[in-house]
This record gives sequence, C-alpha cells and structure tokens, in this order.
Amino acid sequence: MGTSNRAAWIAVASVRHGQIPAKYREDTTCTKSRQEVPSRSHAGAPASSDFGRTDPTGHALDPYSALLPRPRQALSRPGKCLLNAGVAVKVAGSPATEALVRRFVSGLPLPAPGPEGDPANTTQTTWVSVTETDDAPGAYRLEVTESGVDIRAGGFEGAAGALTTLRQLMPVQAWRREWAGDAGGWAVPCGTVADHPAYEWRGAMLDVARHFFPKQTVLRYVDLLAAHRFNRLHLHLSDDQGWRVESRRHPRLHEVGSWRPLTRLGPGGVADGTPHGGYYTLDDLAEISAYARARGITIVPEIDVPGHTSALRAAYPELGRPGQEQAVLDTVWAGGSSISPTRPVVAFLQDVLEEILDVVDTPYVHLGGDECDMRWWADDPAIAAEMAEHGYTDVKQMHGHFLRTLGGFLATRGVRMVVWDEGFVTGGVLPDTIVMAWRGHEVAGRAAASQDVVRTPLFPTYFNFDQSDLPEEPRSEGGPITLRDVADFEPAPSEWPEELRGRVLGGQFQIWTEWVPSERRLDYLAFPRACALAEVLWNGQVDDFADFERRLAVHLERLDAMGVGYRPLAGPHPWQTGGTGVWRRSGPGRIEETKKWVESVSREP
Repeated sequence: MGTSNRAAWIAVASVRHGQIPAKYREDTTCTKSRQEVPSRSHAGAPASSDFGRTDPTGHALDPYSALLPRPRQALSRPGKCLLNAGVAVKVAGSPATEALVRRFVSGLPLPAPGPEGDPANTTQTTWVSVTETDDAPGAYRLEVTESGVDIRAGGFEGAAGALTTLRQLMPVQAWRREWAGDAGGWAVPCGTVADHPAYEWRGAMLDVARHFFPKQTVLRYVDLLAAHRFNRLHLHLSDDQGWRVESRRHPRLHEVGSWRPLTRLGPGGVADGTPHGGYYTLDDLAEISAYARARGITIVPEIDVPGHTSALRAAYPELGRPGQEQAVLDTVWAGGSSISPTRPVVAFLQDVLEEILDVVDTPYVHLGGDECDMRWWADDPAIAAEMAEHGYTDVKQMHGHFLRTLGGFLATRGVRMVVWDEGFVTGGVLPDTIVMAWRGHEVAGRAAASQDVVRTPLFPTYFNFDQSDLPEEPRSEGGPITLRDVADFEPAPSEWPEELRGRVLGGQFQIWTEWVPSERRLDYLAFPRACALAEVLWNGQVDDFADFERRLAVHLERLDAMGVGYRPLAGPHPWQTGGTGVWRRSGPGRIEETKKWVESVSREP
C-alpha cells in the first residue's frame, strides 16, 4: 500500500447498503479504512500543475483527496488527461443520459484547443465515454486515463454523480460560466473513483410562500443542489402568506392569494409598506420540473392543507369557516387558519392537484398536514354531519380522513403522498405514505414503525436558524445550528433497531423564508451547511470532521467560482451582518429550549 502505484486510496465504510459491488472495486487488499487515511495529500500522488494549489495544511493538493462529498474509493495515478473544447463524447445509455452528458460537456467553459504546434495539444482526440449499467441507482465508477474519461454508471443518477465528481477534479475555473483564460486545455489528473450513495432521498426544502423567489432563482438553486448530489427539491408552494402556483380552474388562487400589500417584520410587527407577491405559471412549473429532472433532481411540490391556508381562504373564503373573511397574512408568523375537511373542499383540492400533476413529473406530492386549527370543526354542521357518517367522534379523526382521501386520489395518478408528522399522528397516512418528522427523534421513530420516513428534524436541519451565537449574525428564527451540528447528524440513529433504520429513506434540509427575502440571504443560510448535509446523506455520516473541514475549504473555492454568497467559516462578511435595523439579531439563540419544546409537542396525541 505504500508504493506509489497503490497510493491515495480512500475507502468509506458503507453504512446502509453494504459493501461496494465487486465490479466497482479496484483491489480490496489495498483499501484503507477511513480512519487510516491521513488528512495530508497522499504519498506518491502526482501534484497537478493545473490545480497548482495547496490545501489548508500547506501541502500540495491532490484533487482526488479534495472531493465533496467524499467518495467510497478514490485513487490518483501518474499522468493527466487534457480536456478542451474538442473533446469527443461517447454514450451507451438512455436518451436522458446522453442528453445529460452532452449538456455537461457543452456547458463547461472548456478552453479552445491551442494553436497548431502548441505542446499543450494532444496528438489524438480526448474522449468522455459513459456507459449505463444495471447496478444500483447512483453507483458509478469513474476512470481518468491519458486518453480520456470512462464512466460506468448505475443509470442516469449514477452518470450525474460521476460527472459532478469529474467536474470537481478539474480546475476551479470549470465552475465558472465562461473561460476567460488562454487556449489549450485543462489537465485532469489520472485516477479512479468508485462510489455510491448511502441514502436514496437527499433533499432540500425551499419555502417560496413566505417570500416568493423568481423562477430563475429556483433554477439556479437546482444547479447548486445538483453540484452537491442532492436529488430532491421540495417546493413549499402555499401557506398563510402566499399561494404560489397558477390555477386555471380556480384562478382567484393566484389572482388574489399570491400577493399581500405589505410584510410585517421585527418587534411589534413593523410594516415595510411594500407589496410582496408572485406565482409560478403552470408552464413555469413544467419548466422547473424538466430542468431539475435533466439534472437528476425530482421536484416534490407541496400544497399545505388543511392548515396554513390563509392565502387559499382569502381567494375562496367559502372553503373555510362560514362567515369568516380572511386576508393573505402579512406577518412572518403562522396564522393558525384552516379549511373545511368536507367533500366539496376535497373536490376543489383534487382539481388543483390534478393541474399540478399534469405539468410536474414527480412520484411524490406533499400535502402538509401540520399545525392545523381544528377547534371550529366540531361546531360546523357540515363537518359534524360527515363525522357522524363515518362514525368519528374526534375532529382529529376527520383530519386523518381528509388526508387519506387526498392520498387516495394521488394514488390513482401513481403518486405517493408525503406529510409532516402531524399527519401521521392523526392517522392521515396510507401504507405507502412518506412521513417527514420535523418534531424530533421520538415521533420519527414511531412513524418508522409503519411508514417510510424522511428525516427533517428542526435540529439540525432547519437552516433558517442562526449559524452561530456571534452577535453579528443577521436576525433569524433562533438557533444556533452550526456547521458541526449538521455534520454530526445521524439520519438513522444508531440506537434505533435495524427494522426502524431500514425505513429511513434519507433526509433533507429546510429553509423557511419568513426572514429570507432575497437570493443573497438564501445563499448565506444554505451554504456551507448544505455541504455538510450532502456529505451526511451521501456517506451516512461524517466520521472525520477535520478531514471534512479540509475538503470544505477547497470546495468553497468552487462556490466562489459559482458566485454563491455563502457564510464564511470565520463569520459573516460586513454586508451579511444584521446591522442596527430590523435585521439586527435580538439576542442569543435558545436552541436547547427550542429542542425541548419540539420534542414535547411531538408526544401530544
């Protein structure tokens, strides 16, 4: 293992799906455990002149040791492959995979070949070859030789992951939109990577209801998620503060429900006096879905019902409590509103869901089910009549019935229902319903006894919380949730029995946008914590935080090249702080109190 031709292996312990398939292994006799891999560049690994950089320890940077997420196995070898705009593409796979590869190559800011006689030119055409295999989705083997790049991929997802790894092996300029340097080519060090993900659900939730983000911001966000091997984007499309998708059958939803005359922020609810709103047309949503799908990401649309429905009720007040008018909420706090769970409302929502499913290519729809005010239901004659018809004596039973009915409709479209954990608690689940447990480990464990679970606990996956206790942090909803907190997250807790751990599909981070009015603020909250969660969901855990920090320092250069306004590791830039106005931090976070409260309410029947 100490010889130069065996140097630089990185082996990552499989945590969920067993060992790497034999066809993806190079030679298991030369594999070190993760704990044995030094944080410095590997002995015998050639330094790449194209990187020409050092890692934070001052040692020559081996790009195979700077990948993020860290691959199962990575081996650098002597030699380099020169890539320029003349690269040839070979694909043996689906049309979608061929389009992915050609889009990847054409989208890179590859330098033009050098002038004739330039020693940087090669005497033969360099190629990028991708072959689909029948291996597990997401698995891949990437080999870089002096002649070209060969990828063996487990389907489309494996090809997408391999191409992301290849891009990380290139100079950081590969992450820019255009190459402004000299002609010639980029030298990619020779080597091999074999990899596969620990979890199938590696997601992010973006709340576009509290603050609306234009389509271009969402498409950019898709690119950023794909660069970190996330494969789900959960869009929270409706809430008290706004309805964000066109409905041609019920147009008042977007005509009335998509905007509010002002937003109240800060102590005492200081009004900004500025109208806020926007919505995605169905054509926009189709474009977002297709754009994401072409990059290996599935859109999970959420219409949050029967609670969080002030905007819906502002458009169609007859769906809520009789005689009660409702406006689109202008505060940052939840409104405690709800709609009726009766048949006419269910039929209305089926119309809306059908419109969305006609344009979004997805096997999942999220129906919310959280934080619903059911107190008025018992006094409503129409609801009481339906409860009596079904033999229900508790409004919570009607809440569960409502969600199951909508879930049954989704099933006719071949779509699985997803709910927050309150939906599980009231019995609003079908056998294939996926539960997102935001209120902690206890309710997640209960749900995993019968349902597939995506881990979304407030701590540490709510990225709208502070990133530290520094007074310079801009105002948020609390915290802190630090980079280390995210890196220490266990999606499938080790103390759970195996039958519960096996029901964990993966996890995702959430950004609720009550205090997130801009793309710049979104970048700040998401990164670099999303980098840590990407590592967790790809490998199952971060078992060497110092090594992760070393690789993250290199990865931040890629984020710089992409123009991401992330939070620096040492603290916010001056223009990222809260200042002295409404965005000034009100005081230190109280995360321990928040965690205790969340766990306590999760135990409520």
